[in-house]
Amino acid sequence: MIASLTGRLRRKAADYLILDVAGVGYRVFAPLSTYAGLPEGGDEINLHIHTHVREDSLSLFGFLTESEKDMFLLLLSVSGIGPKLALAVLSNLSVRDLSQAIQASDDSKLCGIPGIGKKTAARMVLELKDKMSSLAASISREPGTHETGNAEDALSALMNLGYKKPLAEEALKKAENNRSGLSLAELIREALNVLMRR
Repeated sequence: MIASLTGRLRRKAADYLILDVAGVGYRVFAPLSTYAGLPEGGDEINLHIHTHVREDSLSLFGFLTESEKDMFLLLLSVSGIGPKLALAVLSNLSVRDLSQAIQASDDSKLCGIPGIGKKTAARMVLELKDKMSSLAASISREPGTHETGNAEDALSALMNLGYKKPLAEEALKKAENNRSGLSLAELIREALNVLMRR
Protein backbone atom coordinates (compact mmCIF):
# COMPACT_ATOMS: atom_id res chain seq x y z
CA MET A 1 0.00 0.00 0.00
CA ILE A 2 1.24 3.50 -0.85
CA ALA A 3 1.07 5.76 2.25
CA SER A 4 2.78 8.90 0.93
CA LEU A 5 4.32 10.28 -2.25
CA THR A 6 6.90 12.99 -2.81
CA GLY A 7 7.44 14.23 -6.32
CA ARG A 8 6.99 17.02 -8.83
CA LEU A 9 3.51 18.28 -9.55
CA ARG A 10 3.07 17.84 -13.30
CA ARG A 11 -0.62 18.68 -13.68
CA LYS A 12 -3.48 20.17 -11.68
CA ALA A 13 -6.86 19.22 -13.15
CA ALA A 14 -10.28 19.90 -11.64
CA ASP A 15 -10.53 16.54 -9.88
CA TYR A 16 -7.06 14.98 -9.97
CA LEU A 17 -3.32 15.68 -9.98
CA ILE A 18 -0.43 14.08 -11.81
CA LEU A 19 2.54 13.60 -9.51
CA ASP A 20 5.87 12.64 -11.09
CA VAL A 21 7.86 10.42 -8.72
CA ALA A 22 11.21 9.36 -10.19
CA GLY A 23 9.84 9.42 -13.72
CA VAL A 24 6.58 7.62 -12.92
CA GLY A 25 3.39 9.71 -13.19
CA TYR A 26 0.84 8.91 -10.50
CA ARG A 27 -2.75 10.04 -10.95
CA VAL A 28 -3.98 11.19 -7.55
CA PHE A 29 -7.52 12.30 -6.70
CA ALA A 30 -7.65 15.15 -4.17
CA PRO A 31 -10.25 17.32 -2.40
CA LEU A 32 -10.59 21.01 -3.17
CA SER A 33 -8.88 21.91 0.12
CA THR A 34 -5.70 20.13 -1.02
CA TYR A 35 -6.01 21.50 -4.56
CA ALA A 36 -6.20 25.07 -3.26
CA GLY A 37 -3.07 24.61 -1.15
CA LEU A 38 -0.89 23.27 -3.96
CA PRO A 39 1.76 25.30 -5.76
CA GLU A 40 1.86 25.66 -9.52
CA GLY A 41 3.07 22.73 -11.64
CA GLY A 42 6.75 21.79 -11.53
CA ASP A 43 7.20 22.27 -7.77
CA GLU A 44 7.99 19.34 -5.48
CA ILE A 45 5.25 18.38 -3.06
CA ASN A 46 4.50 15.67 -0.52
CA LEU A 47 1.06 14.12 -0.23
CA HIS A 48 -0.41 11.76 2.35
CA ILE A 49 -1.89 8.95 0.26
CA HIS A 50 -4.74 6.50 0.72
CA THR A 51 -4.59 3.57 -1.68
CA HIS A 52 -8.14 2.44 -2.44
CA VAL A 53 -8.28 -1.06 -3.89
CA ARG A 54 -11.33 -2.61 -5.51
CA GLU A 55 -11.49 -5.77 -7.59
CA ASP A 56 -11.65 -3.73 -10.81
CA SER A 57 -9.48 -0.70 -9.92
CA LEU A 58 -6.73 0.78 -7.80
CA SER A 59 -7.07 4.51 -7.01
CA LEU A 60 -4.85 6.92 -5.12
CA PHE A 61 -6.29 9.73 -2.99
CA GLY A 62 -3.93 12.48 -1.84
CA PHE A 63 -4.07 15.02 0.98
CA LEU A 64 -1.80 17.85 2.14
CA THR A 65 -2.47 17.15 5.83
CA GLU A 66 -2.76 14.02 7.93
CA SER A 67 -6.04 15.23 9.44
CA GLU A 68 -7.61 15.40 5.95
CA LYS A 69 -6.53 11.83 5.27
CA ASP A 70 -7.75 10.67 8.69
CA MET A 71 -11.13 12.32 8.14
CA PHE A 72 -11.34 10.78 4.65
CA LEU A 73 -10.77 7.30 6.14
CA LEU A 74 -13.40 7.95 8.82
CA LEU A 75 -15.89 9.03 6.16
CA LEU A 76 -15.20 5.83 4.20
CA SER A 77 -16.15 3.83 7.30
CA VAL A 78 -19.69 5.27 7.17
CA SER A 79 -22.20 3.03 5.43
CA GLY A 80 -23.16 4.50 2.04
CA ILE A 81 -20.13 6.81 1.67
CA GLY A 82 -17.60 5.90 -1.00
CA PRO A 83 -14.37 7.67 -2.00
CA LYS A 84 -15.99 10.15 -4.41
CA LEU A 85 -18.59 11.27 -1.88
CA ALA A 86 -15.94 11.47 0.86
CA LEU A 87 -13.90 13.79 -1.41
CA ALA A 88 -17.00 15.91 -2.05
CA VAL A 89 -17.53 16.25 1.71
CA LEU A 90 -13.92 17.39 2.25
CA SER A 91 -14.20 19.75 -0.73
CA ASN A 92 -17.18 21.50 0.87
CA LEU A 93 -16.20 21.62 4.55
CA SER A 94 -12.80 21.93 6.23
CA VAL A 95 -11.83 19.11 8.59
CA ARG A 96 -12.37 21.47 11.54
CA ASP A 97 -15.85 22.58 10.34
CA LEU A 98 -16.87 19.02 9.52
CA SER A 99 -15.70 17.78 12.92
CA GLN A 100 -17.65 20.56 14.66
CA ALA A 101 -20.78 19.84 12.59
CA ILE A 102 -20.64 16.13 13.48
CA GLN A 103 -20.00 16.79 17.18
CA ALA A 104 -22.88 19.31 17.26
CA SER A 105 -25.18 16.92 15.31
CA ASP A 106 -25.68 19.75 12.80
CA ASP A 107 -27.67 17.84 10.16
CA SER A 108 -28.54 21.01 8.22
CA LYS A 109 -24.87 21.86 7.66
CA LEU A 110 -24.11 18.29 6.58
CA CYS A 111 -27.15 18.20 4.26
CA GLY A 112 -25.81 21.32 2.52
CA ILE A 113 -23.11 19.13 0.96
CA PRO A 114 -24.09 17.84 -2.51
CA GLY A 115 -24.81 14.11 -2.31
CA ILE A 116 -25.51 14.10 1.45
CA GLY A 117 -29.16 13.61 2.34
CA LYS A 118 -30.84 13.45 5.76
CA LYS A 119 -30.26 9.72 6.22
CA THR A 120 -26.58 9.90 5.31
CA ALA A 121 -26.10 12.96 7.54
CA ALA A 122 -27.75 11.11 10.44
CA ARG A 123 -25.48 8.08 9.83
CA MET A 124 -22.40 10.33 9.78
CA VAL A 125 -23.33 11.79 13.16
CA LEU A 126 -24.24 8.41 14.66
CA GLU A 127 -21.14 6.57 13.41
CA LEU A 128 -18.52 9.33 13.72
CA LYS A 129 -19.46 11.49 16.71
CA ASP A 130 -17.45 9.42 19.21
CA LYS A 131 -14.44 9.29 16.85
CA MET A 132 -14.09 13.07 16.45
CA SER A 133 -12.15 13.49 19.71
CA SER A 134 -9.29 11.40 18.30
CA LEU A 135 -9.05 13.81 15.34
CA ALA A 136 -9.05 16.92 17.52
CA ALA A 137 -5.39 16.48 18.51
CA SER A 138 -4.11 16.23 14.93
CA ILE A 139 -6.26 19.22 13.84
CA SER A 140 -4.86 21.41 16.63
CA ARG A 141 -1.24 20.48 15.74
CA GLU A 142 -1.59 21.69 12.16
CA PRO A 143 -0.60 25.25 11.30
CA GLY A 144 -3.47 27.62 10.57
CA THR A 145 -4.23 28.57 7.02
CA HIS A 146 -2.77 31.84 5.86
CA GLU A 147 -5.08 34.59 4.76
CA THR A 148 -4.63 35.56 1.17
CA GLY A 149 -6.14 38.28 -0.90
CA ASN A 150 -5.23 36.43 -4.05
CA ALA A 151 -8.61 35.91 -5.72
CA GLU A 152 -6.83 34.93 -8.95
CA ASP A 153 -6.01 31.46 -7.58
CA ALA A 154 -9.62 30.99 -6.47
CA LEU A 155 -10.87 32.17 -9.87
CA SER A 156 -8.51 29.75 -11.63
CA ALA A 157 -9.71 26.86 -9.44
CA LEU A 158 -13.38 27.61 -10.17
CA MET A 159 -12.70 27.86 -13.90
CA ASN A 160 -10.82 24.53 -13.75
CA LEU A 161 -13.96 23.08 -12.17
CA GLY A 162 -15.91 24.15 -15.28
CA TYR A 163 -17.47 27.47 -14.26
CA LYS A 164 -17.45 30.36 -16.77
CA LYS A 165 -15.27 33.33 -15.79
CA PRO A 166 -18.06 35.94 -15.28
CA LEU A 167 -20.08 33.53 -13.14
CA ALA A 168 -17.01 32.56 -11.08
CA GLU A 169 -16.03 36.22 -10.56
CA GLU A 170 -19.54 37.10 -9.40
CA ALA A 171 -19.55 34.16 -6.94
CA LEU A 172 -16.15 35.19 -5.54
CA LYS A 173 -17.34 38.76 -4.97
CA LYS A 174 -20.39 37.49 -3.07
CA ALA A 175 -18.23 35.06 -1.10
CA GLU A 176 -15.85 37.84 -0.04
CA ASN A 177 -18.82 40.05 0.94
CA ASN A 178 -20.35 37.23 3.02
CA ARG A 179 -17.19 36.55 5.04
CA SER A 180 -13.96 38.52 5.32
CA GLY A 181 -10.45 37.18 5.94
CA LEU A 182 -11.02 33.87 4.19
CA SER A 183 -8.15 31.53 3.34
CA LEU A 184 -7.87 30.43 -0.28
CA ALA A 185 -9.58 27.08 0.40
CA GLU A 186 -12.36 28.77 2.38
CA LEU A 187 -12.85 31.38 -0.36
CA ILE A 188 -13.26 28.63 -2.98
CA ARG A 189 -15.66 26.70 -0.74
CA GLU A 190 -17.74 29.82 -0.04
CA ALA A 191 -17.87 30.66 -3.76
CA LEU A 192 -19.00 27.09 -4.53
CA ASN A 193 -21.78 27.48 -1.95
CA VAL A 194 -22.87 30.68 -3.73
CA LEU A 195 -22.83 28.90 -7.10
CA MET A 196 -24.85 25.95 -5.74
CA ARG A 197 -27.53 28.30 -4.42
CA ARG A 198 -28.11 29.86 -7.84
